[in-house]
Amino acid sequence: VQLQAFGGGLVQAGGSLRLSCAASGGTFSLYTMGWYRQAPGKERELVAQLTHYGTTRYTDSVKGRFTISGDFAKSTVYLQMSSLKPGDTANYYCWLFSQRAYWGKGTQLTVSS
Repeated sequence: VQLQAFGGGLVQAGGSLRLSCAASGGTFSLYTMGWYRQAPGKERELVAQLTHYGTTRYTDSVKGRFTISGDFAKSTVYLQMSSLKPGDTANYYCWLFSQRAYWGKGTQLTVSS
């Protein structure tokens, strides 16, 4: 199983960006996809997740600014990020859980002030 993320980059504070992630190499059912992030010197934290049933979960710091969506038929998940802050700077990891966790390589987001 491979998860490939796209969309990281450098953006100014207040800007927007969308991350995309596609999973391949496996067949999944009733699974959850989402995004974690890890900033230098900090632990990896859940940013947002989306279940197969359509329920979402966000970490408090991104509520109202980030929106997760997905196409489970294509095993694809997106993270629309707006009103970005320097504190959002981190390496963002795509994640899929189906009986076990699968991780993609991170994509770096840097938000300049």
